[in-house]
Amino acid sequence: MNSLTAPDIAPPHLPASVLLSAVPDVIVPFGAGLGDGRADVGRLGNKGARLVEMAALGIPVPPGFVIAAEAGRGLGAQDALPAGLIERIDGAILALERQAGGRFGDAERPLLLSVRSGAAVSMPGMMDSILNLGLNDRSVEGLAATSGDARFAYDCYRRLVQSFGCMVMGVPGHRFEALLDEHKEERALQRDGDLTAEDWRSLLPSFLRLVETRCGRPFPQDPAEQLRLAVAAVFRSWMNPRAVAFRALHDVPEDLGTAVTVQAMVFGNRGPDSGTGVLFTRDPSTGVPGLCGEFLADAQGEDVVSGTCDPDPLSAGQLNSGQPNADRSMERRLPAVYAELCAVAERLERAFADMQDIEFTVEGGRLFILQSRSGKRSSEAAVRIAVDLAEEGIVTRDEAVRRVDPQALDELLRPTLTADALAAAIATGLPASPGAATGRAAFTTDDAVRLARGGAPVILCRPETSPEDIHGMHAAVGIVTARGGFTSHAATVARGMGRPCVCGARMLRIDVEDGAMRVGDVTVRTGDLLTIDGSNGAVVLGAAPLQRPAPDGATARLLDWARKCGVGLATD
Repeated sequence: MNSLTAPDIAPPHLPASVLLSAVPDVIVPFGAGLGDGRADVGRLGNKGARLVEMAALGIPVPPGFVIAAEAGRGLGAQDALPAGLIERIDGAILALERQAGGRFGDAERPLLLSVRSGAAVSMPGMMDSILNLGLNDRSVEGLAATSGDARFAYDCYRRLVQSFGCMVMGVPGHRFEALLDEHKEERALQRDGDLTAEDWRSLLPSFLRLVETRCGRPFPQDPAEQLRLAVAAVFRSWMNPRAVAFRALHDVPEDLGTAVTVQAMVFGNRGPDSGTGVLFTRDPSTGVPGLCGEFLADAQGEDVVSGTCDPDPLSAGQLNSGQPNADRSMERRLPAVYAELCAVAERLERAFADMQDIEFTVEGGRLFILQSRSGKRSSEAAVRIAVDLAEEGIVTRDEAVRRVDPQALDELLRPTLTADALAAAIATGLPASPGAATGRAAFTTDDAVRLARGGAPVILCRPETSPEDIHGMHAAVGIVTARGGFTSHAATVARGMGRPCVCGARMLRIDVEDGAMRVGDVTVRTGDLLTIDGSNGAVVLGAAPLQRPAPDGATARLLDWARKCGVGLATD
């Protein structure tokens, strides 16, 4: 029986050590020339299964391996990985070294790894991922020498210490940010990108001391120990509070668990011909065909999805926060790589017969695909995409009808602001998730939950959201962020929840501690009324008049197909 389709032959509630003895192929490698592309999503998760499938299609995917979800079930908070699993991981690392052309932990030619979570059900940002694994005080010098770029090497090392310190060793993330902000203030620097190799080199001892002081033990210098601890931490992140809250809100079964993907690192922070981005093969708000996404040059993936940086447009014709920014687009910066990305995106959409949400990295002008999954979309987009895929011959009309939840058609009647109300907007940003909503402003998750429990509709206003804001986002009727883009955490989660959302309204100054939002001479405080329109990106002070849109042509076609195939999709 093929290892990628073999069923679990031991009950999922048994300890990982028992499951390891029962399921021989708990580790599944992927890369050029490996496997036949068949993958069990239940065992490998969406991310891992798609990597296996994409590698078999010849898509440029960095090589790696997936540790199946059953290997981590029952792993307690203080449990080490079972010895049998460690032995299999060590064997998989040896094979990966041969494929990737480096050596994990080598001081002269280091192979660095990413360790990522990935469940069978998409849970964006709820579990942990750790990048740049394998660096230490010696190998960072080797990376600087082999790359010829000391700034890049020390930036990667500080990223590892920061993410590993937070996710594996429990150091609060804001402690690292405080050290970084203090250093930038002393040097009169504004952005992380302004820091030199010497800046990162001088910051690292402070980061390492913070870990040792907070944890009572130093940051591990042994790459093998880093890997064991990281894999265990990612398995355990299935039970972290934000992941538990997300599953409760979305009815995701508790016993699924997460797979862990270990993959050779590729680096978007290698200079101006490198970068990272996220794209949709169709607009997730409207469903309009064509690539829609963001690109951040000389950066790693978390810089885009965290919402802490304002990325640039993917294409020259795309608008970013309402302002043309063609010269900074990926299409203008890296035209040949952009053309290759367009071709790969089209292949993936046809291979998986749906609109795709794709994460990618460019290293030194070379394209790598890190993930592809069916993208979350608004109700309007769901209808348009289903109809267009049918008319393009990618799916049948019956399948198009089955793909649209009847509730989505009801949501198409969501109100929008009138023209007069739009003209009175105090700020505008990206129309990240459609629909309009009026509610009381809240600047923290706690305030959003408190106001909602009191019966008030809430607009959650944040500089940017993070996975810890999941309760506040669920309590709110709409979401506004001052930073972040179309593929940020706020935008992605809001679309999945069906909440109107405006992202990247840069003119807003949100002071969470003061409980206030300022724009020009207008100040909005906790409890003040706001109206937002996620279809137009507008933020309006007070309650504003709304109007209901008429159904468009795609909706009419879908309803006609539904009648012909005997499926009831009629709205109330």
